[in-house]
Amino acid sequence: MPIVIAAVPAFLASVVEFVEAYTIVLAIGVTRGWRAPLYGAAAALVVLGALVLAFGVTLVNVIDEHAFQLLVGSLLLLFGLKWIRKAILRYAGIVPLHDEELIYQREIAELRAQGLEPDRFDWIGFIASFKAMLLEGLEVAFIVIALGAAGGDALIASTAGAVAAFAVVSVVGAVVRAPLSRVPENTLKYTVGAMLCTFGVFWAAEGFGVEWPGDALALPFIFVAFVVVSWLGIRMLNVLVPGGRVVSRAV
Repeated sequence: MPIVIAAVPAFLASVVEFVEAYTIVLAIGVTRGWRAPLYGAAAALVVLGALVLAFGVTLVNVIDEHAFQLLVGSLLLLFGLKWIRKAILRYAGIVPLHDEELIYQREIAELRAQGLEPDRFDWIGFIASFKAMLLEGLEVAFIVIALGAAGGDALIASTAGAVAAFAVVSVVGAVVRAPLSRVPENTLKYTVGAMLCTFGVFWAAEGFGVEWPGDALALPFIFVAFVVVSWLGIRMLNVLVPGGRVVSRAV
């Protein structure tokens, strides 16, 4: 059970982040060639792997258990609330739904406008790919460390979930070679946001010394509570802002 709890949310969250990174790397590869963006993505993955190895084991072994649970729980809750807020605003029509195809076309236009010097290593492509993979991957790295906070099998399971997500996105992307617009990213973000909030509340409370009835069996009830409250939030916004009021600012 603890292994599944660590692996599943790590996999789903990583799918979301890697799809976003893949869209940018794809745009760079199509417009500027594949060597530089692939090198950039690989370099970012090396950095992310080093961060997980360095901080994952160190934090678990060095920080007091309750202090670590409180820290990780609070940060997971902040991550989850950010994702679930976006989902509520999108489903209520306040901001536009996340569109990988539109993001891809924008990246294509920007990269073409920057030009490419022949016979030189494409540092623009390398840096853009490295930055995209690193920024999206940092959330993955943090979630992997947080979900593997128990150490041992939990850290291995959360890492395996993230690696599996990267493999799935990479294989599908290599075959399709197009924006993965059919991935239900908005629904995934909503689900993962509710999951992260669930774990955040669970572990933060344990950090304060709370003992949950049934221990991990309390997790589904917390998850359902977040789903119900967020659904009520969407309904409330639909009443307050009939038909939605889409704004151009990305959230």
